Amino acid sequence: MKRNLRWVKHCQRSSVAVMLAAMAGTAAAATMGSGPILDTDRLIVKYRDSGVSAAQAKSASAANVMATVRAQRQAGMQAVMSRFGGNVSFHREGGLGTQVWKLGKRFKLKDVEAMAAQIKASDDNIEYVEPDRIMRAMAPAPNDPRWADQWDMQVSSVGLNLTQAWDLSTGSGVVVAVIDTGYRPHADLAANIVGGYDMINDTAIANDGNARDSDARDPGDYTAANECQQGDPASNSSWHGTHVAGTIAAVTNNGVGVAGIAYNAKVLPMRVLGKCGGYTSDIADAMIWASGGAVSGLPTNPNKARVLNLSLGGGGSCDTTSQNAINAARANGAVVIVAAGNENQNVSNSSPANCSGVVAVAAYGKTGARAYYSNYGTLVDIAAPGGDQSSGNTNGILSTLNAGTTTPGADNYVYFQGTSMATPHVAGVAALMLAAKPTLTPDQVESLLKSSAKPFIATCSGCGAGMLNAYAAVQAAVGGSGGGGGGTTTSETESNNTLGTANTIANPVTVNGTMGSSSDGDYFKVTLPAGKTLTATMTPGSTTADYDLYIYNSSGSQLAKSELGAGKVDTASVRNSGTTSTTVYARVLYYSGGTGSTNGKYTLQLAW
Repeated sequence: MKRNLRWVKHCQRSSVAVMLAAMAGTAAAATMGSGPILDTDRLIVKYRDSGVSAAQAKSASAANVMATVRAQRQAGMQAVMSRFGGNVSFHREGGLGTQVWKLGKRFKLKDVEAMAAQIKASDDNIEYVEPDRIMRAMAPAPNDPRWADQWDMQVSSVGLNLTQAWDLSTGSGVVVAVIDTGYRPHADLAANIVGGYDMINDTAIANDGNARDSDARDPGDYTAANECQQGDPASNSSWHGTHVAGTIAAVTNNGVGVAGIAYNAKVLPMRVLGKCGGYTSDIADAMIWASGGAVSGLPTNPNKARVLNLSLGGGGSCDTTSQNAINAARANGAVVIVAAGNENQNVSNSSPANCSGVVAVAAYGKTGARAYYSNYGTLVDIAAPGGDQSSGNTNGILSTLNAGTTTPGADNYVYFQGTSMATPHVAGVAALMLAAKPTLTPDQVESLLKSSAKPFIATCSGCGAGMLNAYAAVQAAVGGSGGGGGGTTTSETESNNTLGTANTIANPVTVNGTMGSSSDGDYFKVTLPAGKTLTATMTPGSTTADYDLYIYNSSGSQLAKSELGAGKVDTASVRNSGTTSTTVYARVLYYSGGTGSTNGKYTLQLAW
């Protein structure tokens, strides 16, 4: 049977279980703020001097002189403000010689930053100008009693920096599909479960007396010795999907148990693994249906998932059925996040982590080093906390579970380790990003996850772009630091259809380009600093245009690519993990659709 299944749950269970504490007093605490305030109606201006001489300041006309200077300065600023459709007036003096000026109405922060830059450029006597940003009370650490045991989520060199990320997003409005063993209605999780489906067709594997149905609860996946194949030992139920789901969205600030990463998101449980695993065909159908696609014999999914978590896999190359399902899910707008595997081997031998278009996740432990079991390789996209219990059980990942050894028992909490545990960390952060900016495409989510990652603090060869950083990733999603972004706009210069004639890009920029003909391909040369990640985002000018995006090294070897269909935004990224700058080339290549100055337009954002 095992040869026919794609079923491995990439986790290992600790022998230490922590029983559920008393359930009294579980009213949720209020969250401080619901996200950043991204506009303002004020500027802070610091002049190099007052504009009034010492003699004038002592004269009887000092007040009139000061009023004249202020009026002149206001007129200079107003000349800039008129370009933005606003007005400016003096508000008050501030500390350290600053002044606060009101803008008459609120503008987006990015627009106020542009105003500030132009105002400074218009007056040599200005030391600096910046938006007077509006701050909110920061989200406190949650009151869940096991929060202190969740080392993976703390603000630390190995943690996700979650309390900072929660100031920006808590996952509201996003559904994450956990394609796994189903779920137990754990008291610290059940409120965040929505819908779901049991996709297992084979009743022997399902272990619940029937085939496919709308009940995704996990009856247990325990097996007797030799039940799956000759030589296999007996095993207890894993309750694997419940552990994964808890990491993503355990109920938080309820005074009970643990905290979830995207605790205001919802989990769509998709049961595909039972006794001895699960079939690829069921897993593929789960990806399609969870992301909003149609599957024969199933009702329409009313809870479309933007994130798919697959903490599962098997050996071999990516099969066609899995790749087609991934393609369908991505076309439906879902980010597909997959465990790299626990065989301590190159991920190229682990499917579906080796499929195209997925975010493949390696695992590290408390030291930041690659966990001894984690797969690795160039197909890994990012690393996240997965635990390494070789130095103690509490070095695993603590999450919701069930105490039953075969059939369901009491709620509890258990430390697991594995790339199965690392993957829901990335899925949870992706949910935070999508809640902050719902228009992000799957490629953009992947690119921002990688470009915002923290540098490795210990040896983690083949672990992708870096260590998952929730705060920086959400900042990048909403347009703050960590996500890059083209600072200026320029136009493509022809001819640039070879490496040798590539347009040179010196700073982050958005390029306005044109596919002149069906044989066109435009190159852009970037000198990428050490430790930086180039993120290239290509947006075609029409819904019928299909242009593809590639990144090469200076020798012309392909480093990354995105080949989505007509009208899709392609995003690709590469990281310079060396100690010196390196040269890379972004290329936009015609595939189909419009050409020429009217119908062949595209934009290419290059940021690092």
